[in-house]
Amino acid sequence: MNQNLPQELDRESLNQLSKEELVEIIIEQSKVIRELQKIIVELQQEIERLKVSRDLDSTNSSKPPSGDILKKSETKKSPPPEESNQPKKKPGGQPGHQGKTRKGFGRVDRYEILRPTDCLCCGHKAFAPVAVKVEKHTVAQLVERPIEVVEYQRHTCVCERCGNVQTSHWPEDVIPGQDLGMRLQAFLGWTNNYAHMPYEKQQEILCELGQIEIGLGTLVATNERIQKAIEPNVIELSSWIKQTQPNIHVDETPWSVKGVKEWLWVVANSEFCLFTTADTRSRAELEAILGTEYTGVISSDDFSVYNGYPVFAQQKCLAHLRRHFKKLIQLPGLHNQAIGETFVDLIDEAFKNYARWFQTLDCASYNDWVNEFKSKLHSLITQWIDLAGATAGQLLRSLRDKAHQWWYFLEHPEVPPDNNQAERSLRLAVTKRKVSGGSRSMERFQHTANLLTVVQTCRRQGRSVIDFFVQALIADSDNSLSRPSLLPQY
Repeated sequence: MNQNLPQELDRESLNQLSKEELVEIIIEQSKVIRELQKIIVELQQEIERLKVSRDLDSTNSSKPPSGDILKKSETKKSPPPEESNQPKKKPGGQPGHQGKTRKGFGRVDRYEILRPTDCLCCGHKAFAPVAVKVEKHTVAQLVERPIEVVEYQRHTCVCERCGNVQTSHWPEDVIPGQDLGMRLQAFLGWTNNYAHMPYEKQQEILCELGQIEIGLGTLVATNERIQKAIEPNVIELSSWIKQTQPNIHVDETPWSVKGVKEWLWVVANSEFCLFTTADTRSRAELEAILGTEYTGVISSDDFSVYNGYPVFAQQKCLAHLRRHFKKLIQLPGLHNQAIGETFVDLIDEAFKNYARWFQTLDCASYNDWVNEFKSKLHSLITQWIDLAGATAGQLLRSLRDKAHQWWYFLEHPEVPPDNNQAERSLRLAVTKRKVSGGSRSMERFQHTANLLTVVQTCRRQGRSVIDFFVQALIADSDNSLSRPSLLPQY
């Protein structure tokens, strides 16, 4: 750019130039000025874009809430003058909040009677057998060795009556050749796939709790054994979802496999959660998971893959839409702030009234509000759509043209207005990805998806993950036993 700058000229030099030379200089300078003005406009636009990008957080974008703390100031802010004299709320439950009182552990495994031994007055050691007062205090203790090492000695004996030589059976939770019992294996599966504990830390916790040393190879084999045992359950759940059409929530997140970006898909509702691995986030992957068409209701964000997919109905996530309008408020442009604030308030109203219906199930009041809300929504879109710029106009046209997808819950409140079921389900997987850094092969990636499916589904159904792993391991070792199932009981 420096070579296009006009040369420096003083008054004496200009006085010596002819008229034609002066005209040429002016023309050249005007060209440079136009180029510089164009660059200035582009830089101003880039500055505004970077300002918006700098201010993005979990409230106005898809960034996770964990990243918000990085933008917080290290300097403690002083309260505004008008608020300095107002009493602050005390921490804890506020007036009117229904607290929860611990009701005990529900069982007592051991009783320990504490009686005085020496009289502090005379030193006598004998006390009356009946206590004057008994105080009870129940405490949950970590026993010295919660991991028990058992040696089973299987005997082969001769029947004294008929002379038959018979060998006793191994216990159900003991498999010859495996050094760990089924329940301990299931516990390690839980620590690996729910607590995200690396194998080295699993070794440490086994040493801390049980004073036993287990090799990394044993821990890896244990995780693979659990995956093999639960794989039929995941396949059964996957087939059931294609055949049964409940309201499902769908989302996807990237996953690194040997440095290549793959995708982890999730299909979930309040009763189950299915994770599936894929190479892309395309329509083909969605059809592989749910089939070429789905006769249920899908809740999702506004990603283009879901648009046009043949389903009975769709509910787009209003929380995502709200973040789009929050971002619009910060974008420079005519009416952007007014449009953003108007529709953020509108979406907040929708969430508030849906939450009230969810608590009271008062359909009459809800339907009255729905009729007023639809009229208000139509009026606001009509008022602003012709005044909106490019970004705001795109959002408003989406609300107008895909109203049956954004506002499906108005007529069918049994379907929530957000995609939280899928978003919350993915948090476990995202944490796993951040701790592990991804997978080393597609096979391991699929194993992780299967194990996360069991963990999240059991949690949704109020079942013990460890108990499910135990039942699956036992059934896998004995084909005569029935396998546990992940299918929800509707």
